[in-house]
Formats: sequence, C-alpha cells, structure tokens
Amino acid sequence: MDKRILIFLLVGGMAGVVGYLALNKMGQAAGTPAVASASASEAAPEAAPVDINALKTKADGGDLAAQTSLGWIYQKGDNVKPDVKTAIKYFQAAADHNYPDALAALGELNQAGQGVPMNLTNAVRLYQLAAAKGSVAGQYDLAYVYEQGTGVNQSETEAAKWYQLAAEGGDATAQYDIGQRYTLGVGVRTNHIQAFKWLTLAAAQGQSDANSILSDLKSKMTDSEIEQAKQLASSFTPRAVSEAR
Repeated sequence: MDKRILIFLLVGGMAGVVGYLALNKMGQAAGTPAVASASASEAAPEAAPVDINALKTKADGGDLAAQTSLGWIYQKGDNVKPDVKTAIKYFQAAADHNYPDALAALGELNQAGQGVPMNLTNAVRLYQLAAAKGSVAGQYDLAYVYEQGTGVNQSETEAAKWYQLAAEGGDATAQYDIGQRYTLGVGVRTNHIQAFKWLTLAAAQGQSDANSILSDLKSKMTDSEIEQAKQLASSFTPRAVSEAR
C-alpha cells in the first residue's frame, strides 16, 4: 500500500516468498475491497480532494479515523508539506486508543526508523496488536516480517496465516501473495482452487502479474475446478474488521 512503500524503500532489499516467489510489494492499497467483476483496464476515478481543515476539526475532536488519516497525509505530504513529527503526533493519538491502523502505521515508522529510532522489536509488537484487532495493514505487515524473518523467527506458516487474513480483508497484494503460496505450497498446502480464487481477485484489483499465473493454473485444473474457483471469487466479500480472528 502507499504508506507501506516507505518501509520497502528505506529498509530495502526485501524479496518475496523466500527462495520461491518474486513478489511486487509496492503499489497496492491495503483494505481496498476486492470486486471480482471489476476490469483491471478500467480507469480508476480520481480521488476527491481532502478538506484538511475539516479533517483536523474531527481529529481534534477525538475522531480516531480522522487522526490516522491526517497521520498518513502528513507522512506522505498529500497537499501538505511532509511533516513526520506531525504525522507521528496524529498516529500516536489514535494508537493511544488502540486504533488498529494507527498501530500499524507506527509500526511501519519504527521498522523504517522514520521520525523515531529504528526498533524492529517495537515494530513487530505494534504489528501484532494491529493485526489482532483486524487491521489489514497490520496483518500484511506482520505477514511480511514473518516471511523475511525481520524481528521475528522466520516462518512461512505464520506468513501465510497473516497473508490469508489480509487477503480476506481485501488487500490486493496479499491476495496475490497467498494465491502464489497456494500455487506452490509455501506455508500452506497446494490448492489450485484457492490459488485461482485469490489470483482472480488480485487481478481484478489491478495485479496484472496474476494473469500469467492464472493462465498456467488453468492447464492444471479441470473445468469443474475452474468453475468452482470462479464462483468463490465472485461471491467474495472482504472481511469486516470486527470479524478478524
């Protein structure tokens, strides 16, 4: 997701599924609902300009979502001068009330060492809190550190678990990742139906690399299996935060 790009640029050199996959981790927004019928070729509508003053009013009134949004805005410099100290202030205000995405955002800053000393132990702790509370960003970030063994003992099983949850939350990159894992049997048992389902959902959100894997999968599946996978994809609804396990 956009705010995750910071980590991958600053920490650098992070590959995909170790020894197996070459994954693109940058450029997908966590939590974006997956719509199987969407066309990857369709132009995305332009986002409406954010009313910073209105957002500040809500944030100063204690709105946790507004505080987190302001944190991202100041971190990335969206129509404002980038200001990591202000970003941290808003993230921390929401994190103090255990707002999941704010916890994940602070974890990313700790991992990258941006605005705070680099602290992988604290980053993992924040990811775990965020992930347990249903943050798709936190689930993806936690999956990634388990995949890489960054601040934790490397575990493909744990990585797959959290990629799965992030995929269920609608994250396109996580859907792509878990689809490849089901294709290759990395951290999960090989399951072509599940692989086809998740890669179809990822492709619908613009993960173009998923299409080549889908083409290869078709040659290994029966017509009945392909139809079953397509039905699973078409009936998919992103998991609500309250349903996180």
